[in-house]
Amino acid sequence: MTVTRTGEEAREADPRRWWGLVVIALAQLMVVLDATIVNIALPSAQTDLGISDGNRQWVITAYTLAFGGLLLLGGRIADLAGRKRTFVIGLIGFAAASALGGAATSAGMLFGARALQGVFAAVLAPSALSLLTTTFTDPRERGKAFGIYGALAGSGSAIGFIVGGVLTEYLDWRWCLYVNVPIAVIAVIGAYALLHDSPVHAGARLDVPGVLLGCGGLVAIVYGFAEAESRGWTDALVLSLFAAGAALLTAFVTWQTRAPVPLLPLHIVRDRNRAGCFLTMALAVIGLFGLFLFMTYYLQVILGYSPVMTGLAFLPLTAAIIIGSTQIAARLLDHVAPRLLMAPGALLAATGMVLLTQLTVNSSYAAHVLPALILMGLGMGLIFMPVFATATAGVAPQDSGVTSATINTSQQVGGSIGTALLNTIATTSSAAYITAHLTTPARRELVTQQGIVHGYTVAIWWAAAIMLLAGVVAALMVTTKPPSHGTPHPTPAEEPVT
Repeated sequence: MTVTRTGEEAREADPRRWWGLVVIALAQLMVVLDATIVNIALPSAQTDLGISDGNRQWVITAYTLAFGGLLLLGGRIADLAGRKRTFVIGLIGFAAASALGGAATSAGMLFGARALQGVFAAVLAPSALSLLTTTFTDPRERGKAFGIYGALAGSGSAIGFIVGGVLTEYLDWRWCLYVNVPIAVIAVIGAYALLHDSPVHAGARLDVPGVLLGCGGLVAIVYGFAEAESRGWTDALVLSLFAAGAALLTAFVTWQTRAPVPLLPLHIVRDRNRAGCFLTMALAVIGLFGLFLFMTYYLQVILGYSPVMTGLAFLPLTAAIIIGSTQIAARLLDHVAPRLLMAPGALLAATGMVLLTQLTVNSSYAAHVLPALILMGLGMGLIFMPVFATATAGVAPQDSGVTSATINTSQQVGGSIGTALLNTIATTSSAAYITAHLTTPARRELVTQQGIVHGYTVAIWWAAAIMLLAGVVAALMVTTKPPSHGTPHPTPAEEPVT
């Protein structure tokens, strides 16, 4: 039996596909959780393993470097080796790396385990999204499935703060890593029982020069942003990394036009709607990741919240993202153009950010933070779901893995830029404020806190502007019609289904 984009429902839908979605969602949640759950555990891990202040960033950087740099490779491996097989390998590897990190007895062992987690996450994340893409082909069902996936992608980071806070406060920081093991075991069992895949394409092979150029360029860019936060933007190493990354990625694009079997077929990113989705995602995540960083510090340092209370404070954001994604966007996407969800979503999220620019050292959570988090959550839910659904629509099955990887790369690079850029703006603004207002030593503590909050609000203004830019990009570039009205995508070649 064959399946094409215009006749995807020619085969009978798998009656267990919604249980398969649960398995895919578990794996996605595990990967997204890990981006923030370790942040909460970092102070305890640093003390326990004797990690210096200068080296502690490697707990985060080792993961983001491997994950962001290898996503394109992971996506193409999923296309070549089979999505289900790659999904299971990613789960097992991620669980093993998590167990190794939880059992770490030295800083080097923890750094190595985090890098391994990033490697297997780069394999797992694209295969999860491509399995979702090929499992749900009916437009109405795609809306529901991508609504759930988008909700997890947007809220997983906030959930990570909650889980990380509870585990760190009531068990041990090591459980922030161990917790992945039982999740992965359940997902592996579910994958074997519930997920199906198409056979590997005959004659397909890996574009090795493309891997070296593309992954090398992404590693250099992500590492450059990671180092810019501590070294400064004019540091020689940072500038060298950016220059090397730009050169490698330029060479990568040139090679992809000539490669017999390209790592990233350029027609994927040349499609106006898909390119608009990739850019919208990157810009939206820049603002979101920077905000997570500031709000975590604001709640803990300024308002004095415990890790658990900080995590719980993000619950309304999580709930709002889930509602925006599953109850609003998923229900409307079949009837309205994606940009009519994405652009208003960006405006809503930016409005929430603007509310946060009014924070002071005396602001209360209920009056000043909560309304902003709800607006931001609803807005992000309206962005994430249509981005995932639109970017993967009409993609040939043999390219679904690398397309999924490109979306994940947009998220990862956007997160790296947001964390580094907005943190630099906040730090610089705080220092300038403290220098200008610290007139007597007696006021040092108050002025320092005011300076920190001032830095946050300046950076959040920038985050709001970037979020508005995401809305403009979505409105101008994503011009596709609602799925039910037909979308002018090229029809991929037929693919046998097993």
